[in-house]
Amino acid sequence: MTAASTTSSPAAAADRSRQALWAALVLILVWGANFSVQKAIFQALSPGGFLFVRYLIMPVAATLLLCLRFGLHWPRVSRADAFALLRLGLVGHLLHVGLVTYGIHWSTAFSSSLILACGPVFTLLILHWHGHEALTRGSVAGVAVACVGVVVFLSDKLFGGHWQASAGDLVLLVAASFFSYYTVAAKPYIERLGGVTVMTYAVLFGSLPVVALSLPAGLAVRWGEISPAVWAGTFYAVIISAFMGWLVWGWVNAVRGVGPTAPLMYLMPPVAGLVAWGLTGERYSAAKIAGAAITLAGVALAQFTSSPRGPVREAPAPVD
Repeated sequence: MTAASTTSSPAAAADRSRQALWAALVLILVWGANFSVQKAIFQALSPGGFLFVRYLIMPVAATLLLCLRFGLHWPRVSRADAFALLRLGLVGHLLHVGLVTYGIHWSTAFSSSLILACGPVFTLLILHWHGHEALTRGSVAGVAVACVGVVVFLSDKLFGGHWQASAGDLVLLVAASFFSYYTVAAKPYIERLGGVTVMTYAVLFGSLPVVALSLPAGLAVRWGEISPAVWAGTFYAVIISAFMGWLVWGWVNAVRGVGPTAPLMYLMPPVAGLVAWGLTGERYSAAKIAGAAITLAGVALAQFTSSPRGPVREAPAPVD
C-alpha cells in the first residue's frame, strides 16, 4: 500500500461521512413536511386506504430498483438472512408503518413528529439490552427528563379530554420503538448485503400482509374521484419520503453509525411544527412548546451521555 492511498482513505471516509450528514439533513426536512402531507391525504383516502395504495406501489418500486441495480439476477440470500429480512419487513412495515399511519391520523402533525423523535431513547435502550451500550447516570437522567417532557406535552390533551389524540400519541410511541428496532437490526445486514438488497427485500416481504389487512379500506375508496393533488401527495409520501427515505436512512446509518445519526431525529419536530403552522394553521400552547423542549433536551441528554462498550456501537450485532 502506497503512502498516497493510505492518506487518501481517511479523506475519502471523511468526505463520505459529510455526504451522509447532508443527505440525513435533507431527509429530515422531507420527513418533517410529510406529517402534514399525510394528514391531508388521510382526509381523502382514510388511513387504511393510504396503507393499501402505499403497499401496492412500494413493491413495484422495490422490484424496479432491484432490476435497475441487478437486472434479472437478484442477489441470493441464505435462509437465515431471508428470515431476518422477513422479520425486518414485518417490524418495519406492518408494525411501524401501520401504527404510525393511524397514530398520525388520530394525533396532530407536530405531536406525531415529537413522539417519533423519542426514537433515540429506544435505540439507546435496545443497544443497552444487547450489551452494546452502557447506561450512565446522564443517560438515565435523560430518559427520565424525556418522559417528563412527554407528559407535559400531552397534558393539554389529557386534561382537555382529547382521548383520541392522546391514544394516537401512545400508538406513535410504540411505533417509535419499532423504528428503533429496525434501525439497529438492519445495520449489520446493510453492511453485509447492501442497502438496496435489505430495503427492497424487506419491502417485498412486508407488503403482502399490509395489503391483505388494508384491503377492505382500499376497496371502499372511490379511486376515480381522487384529485391530482392527493395523488401528488401520495407520490411524495410513498416514493420520496418512504421508499427513498428509508433507503437513504439505512445508508446514512451504515456510513455514520447508529449512535451518531440517531440525534438528527431531534430536528424533525421543529420542521414538522413550522410546516403544520404555515400550511394548516396548527397552533401551539405554551405547555406544548415547553413539553417539546423538555422532551428533546432529555432525548439529547440520554444520547450524548451514553457510554459505548467498544466498537460494536458503530456496528451492532443483529437484534434477535
